[in-house]
Amino acid sequence: MTNAQYQEAVEWLFVQAPNYQIDGQKAYKPGLENITRLCAFFDNPQDKITCIHIGGTNGKGSTSNMLSSVLKESGYKTGLYNSPHLIDFTERIKVNGKNCDREFVYHFILKLQTLPEDILPSFFEFTTIMAFEYFAQQKVDIAIIEVGLGGRLDSTNIIKPLVAAVTNVQLDHQNILGDTIEEIAYEKAGIIKAHTPIIFGDDNETVKNIIINKATTENAPFIDATILKTELKSDLKGNYQNKNIKVVLSLIEELRKLNYNISDKSIETGLLNVHKNTGFIGRWFEFSQNPLTICDTAHNQAGLESVFEQLNSIEKHKHIVLGFVNDKKIDDVMDLLPKNSNFYFAKPSINRGRHPQDYEDLLKKSKINYKIFDSVQKAYLSAKQECTNEEMIFIGGSNFVVGDFLEKNLEICE
Repeated sequence: MTNAQYQEAVEWLFVQAPNYQIDGQKAYKPGLENITRLCAFFDNPQDKITCIHIGGTNGKGSTSNMLSSVLKESGYKTGLYNSPHLIDFTERIKVNGKNCDREFVYHFILKLQTLPEDILPSFFEFTTIMAFEYFAQQKVDIAIIEVGLGGRLDSTNIIKPLVAAVTNVQLDHQNILGDTIEEIAYEKAGIIKAHTPIIFGDDNETVKNIIINKATTENAPFIDATILKTELKSDLKGNYQNKNIKVVLSLIEELRKLNYNISDKSIETGLLNVHKNTGFIGRWFEFSQNPLTICDTAHNQAGLESVFEQLNSIEKHKHIVLGFVNDKKIDDVMDLLPKNSNFYFAKPSINRGRHPQDYEDLLKKSKINYKIFDSVQKAYLSAKQECTNEEMIFIGGSNFVVGDFLEKNLEICE
């Protein structure tokens, strides 16, 4: 297999089943019927692996990567399925922090091309079955599976996990999951299964009651992670990680009850070496110190509110590179923007990327100091040129903004 063949195969995957809705072709296919048939075609690899299921609006990626790091430190061969990827497709599927083998991806896509015509998977269903098959072939001791969207109708919900977690519930993807917190919580609670412990990491009482009610219906033990007290820290530096750490510790406690050997030292070391053990980046990621340059993939109102709050606590003048996708309510974001900063708005490179000209009327009304760019890289280079070493740069607003930035600049990271 050549690099060109690999790239051609992955491109086929994106064209046949776009990651997002393009030209009227639906990318999201709710329900388990399709993934059930797809798994059956590949002899149900999901039944050959031991799983942990991680859902929630924000924090799924951080939580699953921290847990993966701890399990690796404990000597377990650990599979990790995350989405989306920032730079390379293989980031979605990892074993002990190493990206899925490109040779496997290439040959698996060739198999996908032989599917019966009446099985028409979505992009996420393709990648989900790919992860199950890879973990089964690699004979992992345990696989951490992150929910893609929602929970109840998400294709990952075909698994039968040892334990599951819902990190939190916030407004996001309302066009698919519902307009209210209650509706979204109902979808997230859909991963709760009979007699399977469910960890919850949010202090919203309304949401908590919905999760508890579903757990009660399923006779599933409910564990409230928010009541934990811990001084443990992670190399994932966002203030919001404190809540995610509590979810991780609660998950570990349930695994210990199932006779998994996870020492306190492994927990401490694992939490402090997430970047090294899993390759996880993009969450309050310090790209550079001179000038201080941070990127974060927070993209919904709750996530951005938390990130901007932490950003405001840094006493430096800020140069902020932001970009959004088409379904983002830009007016909700405008009220959150840090004051007295320079802004550089850019269009993410994906088809769903929204050009800042489309929402420039909101920028003018907000009376901020801004410039508009056709690409994230142009915006970043402009910010870098204007930023002194006593000031700082922040890049965010979308996974795809951070992905564009890292793809162009990660090799020169200090």
